Amino acid sequence: MAKLSLLLGLLILFTPSLSCPVHQKQALLQFKASLINATTSFSPKSPPVLLESWNSSLDCCHWDMVICSSRFVSRNVVALYLEDLIWSKEPIVLSSTILTPLFRIRSLTQLVMSWNQIQGELPGDGFANLTELVHLALWNNDFNGSIPSQLFHLKHLQYLDISSNSFQGNIPKEIGNMTKLQHLILRSNELFGEIPSSILNLKELKTMDLSYNSLSMEIPVDIGNLANLTILDLNCNKLTGTIPSTIQNLTKLEILHLESNLLIGDIPSKLFNIKDLKGLLLGGNNLTWNNNAKIVPKFTLSELSTRSCGLTGEIPNWISTQKTLEILDLSENQLEGMFPKWLAEMEVGTIILSDNNLTGSLPPRLFNSQKLYALSLSRNNFYGELPNNIGNATTLGILTLARNNFSGKVPESISKIYGLYLLDLSNNKFSGNTLPDFSSNVQLQIIDFSSNEFSGEIPTNFSQETIILALGKNKFSGRLSRNLANMSKLEYLDIHDNKIKGELPDFICQISTLHIVIF
Repeated sequence: MAKLSLLLGLLILFTPSLSCPVHQKQALLQFKASLINATTSFSPKSPPVLLESWNSSLDCCHWDMVICSSRFVSRNVVALYLEDLIWSKEPIVLSSTILTPLFRIRSLTQLVMSWNQIQGELPGDGFANLTELVHLALWNNDFNGSIPSQLFHLKHLQYLDISSNSFQGNIPKEIGNMTKLQHLILRSNELFGEIPSSILNLKELKTMDLSYNSLSMEIPVDIGNLANLTILDLNCNKLTGTIPSTIQNLTKLEILHLESNLLIGDIPSKLFNIKDLKGLLLGGNNLTWNNNAKIVPKFTLSELSTRSCGLTGEIPNWISTQKTLEILDLSENQLEGMFPKWLAEMEVGTIILSDNNLTGSLPPRLFNSQKLYALSLSRNNFYGELPNNIGNATTLGILTLARNNFSGKVPESISKIYGLYLLDLSNNKFSGNTLPDFSSNVQLQIIDFSSNEFSGEIPTNFSQETIILALGKNKFSGRLSRNLANMSKLEYLDIHDNKIKGELPDFICQISTLHIVIF
């Protein structure tokens, strides 16, 4: 043991200190120089300050955002984490040619270039040189053109994220070559055409996110063969056909997002047998819910959307078993009955029940929630006064109750919800000659009290941050107060069809941000 320790010590002592290869250092310095030249041409005061440690006097393995391989093997650069390099308030566009020097670092296994405003086509020939790549993240740039097929010949690639760009065209069939790929994220581009059947070759795939594109045709019928999938997100495309029955074979699935497509047919009841499922978004299609099915879910969801799926009767009672539910969207159905007491007690963060036939008054328990952020109940048949404890819902940011039959005064306590951003009480029967004082609600930007029975003078006790104020079709009277001019960010003002005296005063025109006035 002593001899071994001595040998290791001598090895360390006499082994020359390894540093990154000169050609790799030069490539990185060239990249930095190109970046500085590009950014200073837009704004001389906005250099890429995050690369200050990149200088010729230091070993590049000691630079920020640069990772080199093990000391006793070599010091090749293996990872570059170059996210959000440009600090500028001005829009700066970089050409994709700025990546050229990096293609000389063939030892790269990880390359992260997200949030850099890079524009242009992705250099396929350049990426073809990076044959050791395992992790590639280029999301949130402005790459355009088609996805180069060379990208899909990187046989070691396990993670590919090119989301939030402007890629166009079809997903190349060569995608099936990347048999080691585990995470495929192409969301928020302009891709169209079918999902290629070759994608079924990716047996190691855990994440498939193709959402927010214009993909069409049917979901591959054998998608259930991708047994390792945990996330399948196809939201917001133009996919047609039915939900493949093989999806029930994806026993590891945690997220199934198929919302806002053109899917038809029944919602497979066997989806409710996928034990690990946490997110189930099926709304915004032409799917049909079997209202006679007895649902005993084996999962525990955090989000559920069956928007416009033909649900009838009362809100399904099985939802009460989903104790960790954070988002519930049952809008645009034909649901009837009252707001369930069990739902009011569940502490759900977002509840969207608009465009149904629900009735009754709102349970006060709902507003004791410490998690409720968005409550949308518009276009139902709810009635009665709002509970006086509505102000207890201090986490509420969005409240839309339009087109119901609510009546009475708006409770004063609602002004205690200081995080409220949007408040829509339009088209009800609310009344009273005073409104709560919203002047301290600096987050409240959108207010719609139109088409009610409010009276008295036009209120001015709103925050200076108000952007939209709709008070039309009420019974307000008198003259407009000069205090309205204090709302310096107001863009839209609707006060038509009231009993206001006189002409539109000049001080309204002093609000420089005001674009639309309906008087």
